Amino acid sequence: MTVRLLAVPKEVPLLRRAVRDHLGASCCEVELCVSELVGNVIRHVGEGAPVTVYVGRTADGRIRVEVTDPDPRALPVLLRAAVDDEGGRGIALLDAVALRWGVRQEEASKTVWCEVGPGPCPGQRV
Repeated sequence: MTVRLLAVPKEVPLLRRAVRDHLGASCCEVELCVSELVGNVIRHVGEGAPVTVYVGRTADGRIRVEVTDPDPRALPVLLRAAVDDEGGRGIALLDAVALRWGVRQEEASKTVWCEVGPGPCPGQRV
């Protein structure tokens, strides 16, 4: 599944629904990853930035999420937020649920990606 959209808050729940439809069931980990990555674009690149979201399976069955935006300099940082901090938990959440994640920088864009474990999502019937 590949979706091109403008990164605005109202698109995030629609994107989660598209992920559920694509996977054939709810997958909280993948939905969280998509929400966090698009949310980071909204907060750190700017509301309305054009993004491309890709969700698919790798050869070994993992679910791969990629979010590409037009700012190669606004890189995600894994922070350890203090109890009273208002923010700084998004990439920590992504790091906790994903098997691995990273950033691919191009001259005029970047792609933040992650992979969630193989097999069905928790709660999905097989």
